[in-house]
Amino acid sequence: MNNTAKTGHPKGLYFLFFTEMWERFSYYGMRAIFILFMTKILLMKDADASQIYGSYTGLVYLTPLLGGYLCDKFLGNRRSIIVGGLLMALGQFFMFLSASAGADGGVSIMWMGLTAIIIGNGFFKPNISTMVGQLYPANDRRIDSAFTIFYMGINLGAFFSPLVCGSMDFKWGFLAACIGMLVGLVAFILGQKKYLISEEGKHIGLPVKKLDAKNIGLILGSIAIIFFMLNFKQMFQSDVDVISYFIYGAMVVMPVVILTDKSLTKIETQRITVIFILAFFVIFFWGAFEQAGASLTLFADRQTERTLFGWEMPASYFQSVNPLAVISIAPIMTMVWGFLYARKLEPSSPKKMAIGLGLVAMGYVVIAIAVKGLGIGDKVSMWWLIGLYVIHTIGELCLSPIGLSMVSKLAPLRLSSLMMGTWFLANAAANKFAGTLSALIPGGEDGTGGATSFLGFQITNLYEFFVLFIIMSGTAAAILFVLSSWLEKKMHNDHVESVDLEVENR
Repeated sequence: MNNTAKTGHPKGLYFLFFTEMWERFSYYGMRAIFILFMTKILLMKDADASQIYGSYTGLVYLTPLLGGYLCDKFLGNRRSIIVGGLLMALGQFFMFLSASAGADGGVSIMWMGLTAIIIGNGFFKPNISTMVGQLYPANDRRIDSAFTIFYMGINLGAFFSPLVCGSMDFKWGFLAACIGMLVGLVAFILGQKKYLISEEGKHIGLPVKKLDAKNIGLILGSIAIIFFMLNFKQMFQSDVDVISYFIYGAMVVMPVVILTDKSLTKIETQRITVIFILAFFVIFFWGAFEQAGASLTLFADRQTERTLFGWEMPASYFQSVNPLAVISIAPIMTMVWGFLYARKLEPSSPKKMAIGLGLVAMGYVVIAIAVKGLGIGDKVSMWWLIGLYVIHTIGELCLSPIGLSMVSKLAPLRLSSLMMGTWFLANAAANKFAGTLSALIPGGEDGTGGATSFLGFQITNLYEFFVLFIIMSGTAAAILFVLSSWLEKKMHNDHVESVDLEVENR
C-alpha cells in the first residue's frame, strides 16, 4: 500500500527530514561553540585551535567514503545510520566530559570525542540522503522537490542549534548536541519499519550481508588512524601536521590515479579534467567561507558589538545567519535563475562558481572596511558581520548547488562513485585549508598582536587578515571566469542548468 497519493510525498520523507534535522542540530550546535571552547576552556592559542578545527572538519568530509562503501557492501542504510548516530552521540558526550574536565584533562577526552563524531558522520552523512531518493519510483518528478524539502530540514537544524547550544555553558551546549542526536536516533529506530517503505511497498535500506572480519578490522583500523592523527602533535610534541599531508596528498594522488586510467576516452578525460579544475577552485571558496566556524567566530566574540537592548548576544548566534539566509534567499535565487534560463541568459556552471567566489570576496570587502583603523579594544557593529554572512550565503547559492549535479553529469557512469568521493575530498581539503587560514588571525584578545604571514604576505592586524581573503578569493574568481569559456567546451554538453537550489555540501 502506498504511503500517500502520487501528488504528495511519502510520510517517509518527513520522517527522514526529522531525523536529519536533529543530526544537523547536533553537528552545527557543536561546531558553533567548538573553537570558543578550545580557546576559553582548554586555553589553547588561536592558531592551535584553528588547526584542530580545520583537521576536524576536513576529516568529516573524508569518512563518508568509508561509510558509503560499508553501507553498499554490508550494512545497508538503516544500520549505517544507527551506527553513525550512536557514535556521534557518544562523541558529543565525550565533548561534554571534556568541557567538564577543563584544561587539565579535557584535551585527551576531546580527541576521543572528535574521533567518534568523525567516524559516526562517515556512516550517517552519505546514507540518509540516499534513502530520500529510494522512497520514490525511478525518474519520479517529485524527487527534486523532495530533496528541496529535505534540505530545508538541514537548514532548520543548522539555524536553531547555535541559538540553543550557544546560549549555555560549553559543557551543557555539548550535552544539548548529544541529546539532539539521541532524539533523532531514537525516533529513527522506532519509526524505521513503519515509514521506510517505498511506494511499491518495499522496505528500503535493509542490510546487504553481515560484516566480515576483514571489514570490521577496516573500521577499527580507521578509528585508530584518525585518533592517532588527531593526537599526533600532543603525543610526540611535534609541529608536523600529519592530517595536512594526508588530505593534501590524497588531493594530488587521486587525479593522477584517475587520469592515467587507459580505459578513458578523450572526451571522458576532458570532462574529468573539468571536474578536477573546478574542485581546485572550490577549495578557495570553502576555505574562505568556512571561516564562519573559526576566525569569524573569534572575531564575533572579541571585536563585535553584540549588545541588544542591554542583552549581550552570544558570539555563536551569528552562525544561525547563514541557514536563515539560505531558507530566505534560495527561493529568490531559484526565480532569478529561472528568469535568466527562460531568456537563454543563465550563466554556465563555471561562471556561476566564479560569481560565487567573487561574492565571498565581496563579503570580506565589507568586513575589511569595518575593521580598517580599528583600535585596541574597539568593536564594530554586528551588522557588518551579518552583512558578510548574507553576501556569503548568496555566493554559496551560486556555487554549492552546482557541485554534485555537475559531477553526476560529467563523470563516466563506471567512475561516478569514485568521482563523487573525489569531490568530497576537495571539500575535505577546503576545510583543512580553512583551519590553516584561520590560524593566521593576529593573536590576542584585541586581534592586533602576534603578527603572522602567508606566502610572504605580512599580517599584523585584522584589516590585513581580511584583505588576504579578498585577494585570494577575488583572484580565484577572476581566473575561473577567464577559464570558464574553455571549460565549457571541455564539458562537451549543451548547457542546460537545473534551477533547483539544494545546498548539498552541508
